[in-house]
Amino acid sequence: MSSPIGISHLPEQRRKIVSKRGASFTLMVCGESGLGKTTFVNTLFSTSVKSYADNKRRHAKQTSQTVEIEVSKAELEERGFKIRLTVVDTPGFGDYVNNREAWTPIVEFIDDQHESYMIQEQQPHRGEKIDMRVHACLYFIRPTGHSLKPLDVEVMKKLSSRVNLIPVIAKADTLSPENLAGFKTRIREVITAQNIKVYCPPIEEDDPEMAAQARDLIASMPYSVIGSETDVQTSDGRVVKGRQYLWGVAEVENENHCDFVKLRDLLIRVDMLDLVHSTEEQHYEAYRQQQMETRKFGEARPRKLDNPKFKEEEEALKRLFTEQVKAEEKRFRQWEQNLIAERDRLNKDLEKIQDSIHATQLKIDAHANNSIGRSHAKR
Repeated sequence: MSSPIGISHLPEQRRKIVSKRGASFTLMVCGESGLGKTTFVNTLFSTSVKSYADNKRRHAKQTSQTVEIEVSKAELEERGFKIRLTVVDTPGFGDYVNNREAWTPIVEFIDDQHESYMIQEQQPHRGEKIDMRVHACLYFIRPTGHSLKPLDVEVMKKLSSRVNLIPVIAKADTLSPENLAGFKTRIREVITAQNIKVYCPPIEEDDPEMAAQARDLIASMPYSVIGSETDVQTSDGRVVKGRQYLWGVAEVENENHCDFVKLRDLLIRVDMLDLVHSTEEQHYEAYRQQQMETRKFGEARPRKLDNPKFKEEEEALKRLFTEQVKAEEKRFRQWEQNLIAERDRLNKDLEKIQDSIHATQLKIDAHANNSIGRSHAKR
């Protein structure tokens, strides 16, 4: 009887390769200010991956009406497995009365990362490529209890064709269980009616337990979350991450309170590699195919706008240059007026001198004529 050839060892080989290389994962968080995106990210990874925004700076930016792109990086390790984490935030999104085209910088950033990776693949020497492609985008929804706003619908449409979109209901502890359930239902109805594609984990039918978990994750969408980095004590003496209220504690990891555990499983424990794989096989390939069909080789990708942060700096420099030009023009006009006044003064002085010379010449001529007249009289 011949011995087996060892195909069954391939999954273990794959696990060892992935464990040795580690993984790169880019997570984008998108939504209005004040929805707890930073707190959620730090709670999710149990460390201060992202720093909190400066409120003074946030309020000062209310007049600029620009959406920035902020990138935070961290390297995490657990049981020998390393992950190079990148968190992309979009401060300024949805914070203004007029949010027309507010999603453009976000879409441009996602496309820029696909473009950068595609250019690196076209180089003759392809060493360690820099991969900043966004693998998952958490879109935070304000817990109004009603439905999605038109801005939410428009942005989710734009993002769903470019990235693995995962809708998240922020601050779930502000809604009652009944209101939260109704809110989820209305969001699902809008997503279906608007044909918004959200990420669904794959269902592995050959593994009943994993298939049941995947179905549970799909049924829980959109995921309601509570973010807290604070340890609080429950009435039964347990110390948990959560928020203290008069009526009790809203626990972050209690599945009766929110879907934080489900979302963590989706992002980290179960489907992280599938998020990376689907980004490569679906979203990146769709972008690459579209660009190769519509562009000549080496031609730059057309852009709707540059990075708004750089655009803002450019506008500030333009204003400074304009002010300096105006100041120089004012100084030149003053110098010109002074020059004209000095010229007029010198012309008047010259006229006086010429008049004086002319008068002196007349006196000399008169004196000479008198002298000649007296000489003739003597003769």
